[in-house]
Amino acid sequence: MSAPDGAPVLVLAVPGTPSAEARSLAEEVVSIARAELPGLHAVVAFTEGEGEEYPALQEVLTEVTAGRVESPDEPPAVVVPLLAGPDSVQLRGLRQAVLNSGSGAALTEVLGPHPLLAEAVHVRLSEAGLARADRARLFTVATAADGIILVTVGGEEAVQAAGITGMLLSARLAVPVLTAGLDTEGSVAAAARQLLESGSQQLALAPCLIGPEVPEGLLAAAAEEAGCAMAEPLGAYPSVGKLVLSAYTGHLGIQPQPASAH
Repeated sequence: MSAPDGAPVLVLAVPGTPSAEARSLAEEVVSIARAELPGLHAVVAFTEGEGEEYPALQEVLTEVTAGRVESPDEPPAVVVPLLAGPDSVQLRGLRQAVLNSGSGAALTEVLGPHPLLAEAVHVRLSEAGLARADRARLFTVATAADGIILVTVGGEEAVQAAGITGMLLSARLAVPVLTAGLDTEGSVAAAARQLLESGSQQLALAPCLIGPEVPEGLLAAAAEEAGCAMAEPLGAYPSVGKLVLSAYTGHLGIQPQPASAH
C-alpha cells in the first residue's frame, strides 16, 4: 500500500535541544516510516529549533501547509511527537506551536505505552549485555540484570505510562521492573533501593526514551546514582519508525501494515 494522493504531510516533532545527532536520529525514523508507506511526504521539525539547520515546528507547519487546499475530511499536516511517553510540558509546547501556526494541522498522541516499546527496550538491554537476547533460548547472560529500573521524563503521568511498558518488559525478561522519573529527585535511587531490598542483586537502568528529549548527562548521572550499568535510549530502533507511522495513519483512518510486537 502507498500513501494516498494528497495525503497530509507527516511532521515529526523532535523535542529537546536540537543537535546533529537528534536530527540524524529523526531522519532515520522518517526513513523507516517512508519504507513502510511508500509515497509518504514526511519532514522533520524541532520544538526548540530555529534557522535552516534545525527548523522550528511552527515555521515548518506554516511552510508545508502553504497553498494546500483545505479539506473538511482531513488536516493539511499531522504532527507526530517523537516521544515515548506523555511529557506534559513538551506536549503543551507542541499544542501551542500547532495552534500558533494557524495551519489547521492535527497533533497525534505520543508513541507509548506499546508492546513494541517493550521489545525495543529489551533489545537495547541485550545489546548492552544486560539481558538475554531471546527468552526462548535456555542459556543465560552472565552479566544479565535481575532487576530493571525503567526511566522516563515528563512527571508522574509519564512514569505511570512507562509502568505499562515496564509490566510488558517484566513479562518478556521474567525479572522485576520498576519505573522512575529522571526529572524527579530521588526517584531512581528509591527504585534501586526497592529492587535491592526485594532480592535483586544486579540492577540495570533502561531508558523508555527515544533520546533527544533527555538533557545531556542525565542518564549517566542516574545510572551512577543507582550504582548500575545502563542500556542506550531507544533511538531509531525500527519499531519507533513503525509507531510514528502508526500514529499518523491511525489519525487518518488508513492502515498500511498494523504495528505488531514479536
